[in-house]
Order: sequence, then structure tokens, then C-alpha cells
Amino acid sequence: MTDGKDHAARYELDSLLTECVTLDASDIHLAPRLAPHFRCQGEIRPAAGMPALSADDTRSIAAELLARMHRNGKAVSDLDSVLASRGSIDGAMSSKEEARFRFNIFSRQGEVSIALRHLEDRFRTLEELGMPASLYKLCDLRDGLVVISGPTGSGKSTTLATLLDRINRSRSGHIITIEDPVEYLHASVRCIVNQRQIGLDAPSFNDALVDSLRQDPDIILVGEIRDLDTIRTAIVAAETGHLVFTTLHAGDCVGAVERLVAVFPSGEQEGIRRQLALVLRAIVAQNLLVAENGASAPKPAQCVAASEILIVTPAVSNLIATGKSAQIYSVMETGMSSDMQTLEQDLARLWVTGRISETVALGMARNPSVLRDRAALFRRERATPAKNNGERIHR
Repeated sequence: MTDGKDHAARYELDSLLTECVTLDASDIHLAPRLAPHFRCQGEIRPAAGMPALSADDTRSIAAELLARMHRNGKAVSDLDSVLASRGSIDGAMSSKEEARFRFNIFSRQGEVSIALRHLEDRFRTLEELGMPASLYKLCDLRDGLVVISGPTGSGKSTTLATLLDRINRSRSGHIITIEDPVEYLHASVRCIVNQRQIGLDAPSFNDALVDSLRQDPDIILVGEIRDLDTIRTAIVAAETGHLVFTTLHAGDCVGAVERLVAVFPSGEQEGIRRQLALVLRAIVAQNLLVAENGASAPKPAQCVAASEILIVTPAVSNLIATGKSAQIYSVMETGMSSDMQTLEQDLARLWVTGRISETVALGMARNPSVLRDRAALFRRERATPAKNNGERIHR
């Protein structure tokens, strides 16, 4: 790519990132023969007054993104070879205004398209995310494994960033994050924070996690546990006195438990269940929903998280160890005093408090009739405050 093309790509990229911040857009979409598109208030719209990009334009912008990320310790000049080996490339970088962006470059029919996500420049509170404040208790744990699960785009990284920021500001220690890419930047406050990026600082999640055990950590964040070796190492780290946070692609808490176990060969699964029962502290399964319009709707994302929370009490630990995961939901239904909640319980709370609409709540519920029952119970409890004036928010 010539110097002229380099300069043009830098200017084009800076202009797009600045426009995204100005519009308060959440995403930018770039594709050949289309004008840049921005997602604002949940809707994707073409940029006003911006011409269509050529295939060379998107390829040059992609190369500029990789150069800014400095993957593998240097600028990546041969974009085609990288895409040929992986099909897509994840990364993160900061604009000249210090706004943070995550991006994915992907090939499609021999051409290059790009999706960028504008990351928030501050850490939101659990209340702003629509999640119960009881989750802050997870920040006080000294060891064990905490899993945040959910589909892609459900806000897992945002929730982890909120919890990690709380730890950083409330206790001393050494935090190591292992991410691909590094999305939220944590400045050391009360903790020493070291953030490592896969592909730049370490070749794989498992290699970085093994290395981290020799770096005197107190808290380890693993961006995602994807394979047997990484899951095994995370369990060992939790067993040896470290607090490990990680994410997993699973739709609910019980599904997360079963997925962690199912990765292992059948001959090992009984032993892994026993290990997991000892080290697992909590699973939070979350989904991102469109918020109801009005003063209560969070800004600017117009989304709210609906969460299912499993706290590993002795009863839950026993069910995990003995392979009786199907009975965990019964414990969760009655586990309000232990800060547990099912998805239907949280959907009912969000619906009754006006955070989401009835249509959204029913569309997400696994069992609509159970949701209606929980909503009716929640309305009665709001109408009749408890003697201690403490609102029961998890039923």
C-alpha cells in the first residue's frame, strides 16, 4: 500500500470514528460499494453525505486497523494472508480522541468487510446495566471460579468490566486479564492491573493462563474459555487460591455447568464434576434486551440485561458433584435468600418495573406461564412492602 493510500486510509478511519462518537452510534459497518452505515438507537442507517466505499477502501481501512493494533508486535501488512488463515480478525484500538473500539475484519466473496463496536468510555454500574447489586458480592470472593455466560453480544464483557473495576477500586491485589482483544482498559487504582492480549502478548489463552500462575496474581480474568486445556487450567487456578473470572457461550446456568463438563472425555467427567463442585462460586447467564422507551430506559444503548444467577451453595455443589443438574432450577427458584434468581424471575422484575415491555419479556421467557405467575407475585410484593422495607427484587 502506497504512502498516499496509507494517508487516505488513516484520514478515512479517523473521520468514521469521530462521526461515530458524534452520532452516539454503537456500531459502524463498512462494506464495498456501500456507504458507511451506523447503528443508532438500535437501527442501522447509512451515513449522511458519505460516499460508497470501494473494495480497495475497505481493504485499506482494514490494514490501517491492524497496523494500529500492532498484532503480533508489529504492523500487519499482508492482510490477505491473515484472512486466509483465519477468515476473520478480532481486535481493539483507540481513536485519536481516545474513544475505544472493538473491530472484526472478515472476508466475504474475496472482499473485505468490517464491523466496529464503540466501547463505552466509562464503567457502568450494575444498576445501569439492569442487574442486581447483589452481584457486587462476587467482588469480595478470595478464590474460586465465576462464570458469566450468554450468547454473543449479550454484554458479558461489559459485566466483567464492571465487576473488575469494582475490585480495582475496593481492594488491593494483582489483577491479570487475558483477552482477545483487550476491550476495556483498566488503569491501576488500588490493584496492580496487567492486561495481556492474545496474539500480541501470548499465543493462546491456555499459554497465558499457565504463565499467569507464575506472576503472583490474586485475580485472573480469562476472556473466554474455549477448549479443554484452558478449562482445566482455570479450574486448577481456582483450586490453588486464585479468583478466576471468565465467560462462556451458554444460554443458561445449568447449560453452562453441563458445557464445562461435556468438554472432557467421558472417563474424566465424574472427577471434573467433583472438582467443579468445589471451585465454582457462581454462574451469571445474561441476555441483552431492548429497553422500554421512557425515563427508566438506560442511555445510550437502549438495552438492559436480563440475568439468571446461580450461587453455588452446599446444596448446589452436591447436585453438581452427583450429576443432578436438572434439579438445580428447583434450588434457584427458592434461593432468593442466597441471591439466586431464574430468568423468569428477573424478566418479571424488569417487566413490572417498566424496564422492558410485556412483549419483550414473553419473547425471552422459556415458560411464559411461569413468567406471568412471577410478575403477579412481584406486583403483590411491591404493593405490600416487607416489614423491613426491603424490596425483594429477585422473585
